[in-house]
Amino acid sequence: MIAGLLLMAAAAPPMAVIDERDTLREEAPPHGAIGMSTAYRISDAAPAPRTMEFRRRVLHKGAAIGEHPIAHDEVYYVLSGEGEVVSDGKRAMLRQGMTAYLYNGAVVGIRQHGEEPLSLIIAYPNPPAATGK
Repeated sequence: MIAGLLLMAAAAPPMAVIDERDTLREEAPPHGAIGMSTAYRISDAAPAPRTMEFRRRVLHKGAAIGEHPIAHDEVYYVLSGEGEVVSDGKRAMLRQGMTAYLYNGAVVGIRQHGEEPLSLIIAYPNPPAATGK
């Protein structure tokens, strides 16, 4: 049994350690280009194969990730600032330390509120085509 576990562990690719500063881009947010944001496409720097996306995005004042349908579960975790998340028309305010767990099939988005930029982590699985399955 232990030998089998060791074989499974040996088959995994080596870990990837990524400095978010190496992934930084200033760009309009996705799904509508509403305002400007700082994007940290952290998981883009992880070599294939990878099965998930892990990103940080800072929505500048008035910016938003526009409403869009999702074909997977998705998580928004707020590092700082405030924002309003929407899922199928239902709205909720988020602030530091809060998470929105969004479900497959929903139409979702998030908008920055207040004076401070909204910094959040966004995580979701890659579509099967992107993982080579």
